[in-house]
Amino acid sequence: MSTKGSPYDAKIVNVEESPNGKWIQTRKINYTDPKGNNRIWEMAVRTTRTETTNIDAVSIVSILHNTKNNSKDIVIVKQFRPPTEHVVLELPAGLIDPKESIESTAERELIEETGYYGKFSKQSLVMYSDPGLTNANMVLAYVDVDLNDPRNQNPTPQLEDGEFIETITLPLNNLLGSLQDIMDKEGCTIDARLYHFAVGLDLAKNI
Repeated sequence: MSTKGSPYDAKIVNVEESPNGKWIQTRKINYTDPKGNNRIWEMAVRTTRTETTNIDAVSIVSILHNTKNNSKDIVIVKQFRPPTEHVVLELPAGLIDPKESIESTAERELIEETGYYGKFSKQSLVMYSDPGLTNANMVLAYVDVDLNDPRNQNPTPQLEDGEFIETITLPLNNLLGSLQDIMDKEGCTIDARLYHFAVGLDLAKNI
């Protein structure tokens, strides 16, 4: 489901050096290791972290609940990520705006990216998805979506200019296999957080 265009139509034109950008900047860290030796580490930082939560972003586990047959699917998005040069399968996600809470961010981003209206239920501890590269952090936010809610009968994403996102839903009970089928068929790749989530579900089911 996409209202603006397929993410598969995006292409890399070229790559240029950018010392410090609007959204991401680089830093050099001087530190001492456990033996007292001086060390240097290069890192990337986001410029958007707010004081409200001291957290950069939320990644959203949005479960579709159908009270008629008790089926449960999960909402997945596809979008072109320039650093990877691929379309990436991901959980819906977004940055936390100034003065915004984790709860409101998760519910807002889900509506904007997928068109689904849901209710925040819980969150994970603060996590770092690539700690060797950046201090960017996030939480996993769980949002329940009631398919019997009239607003979810025909979900319409509210994408911003420059966002080209497709929404799909996949069954929780075969999430890993479904994701692998899509990657094989479409030649896309996957965000590590989503893949780890799917592997965890598969392990729990089969161990």
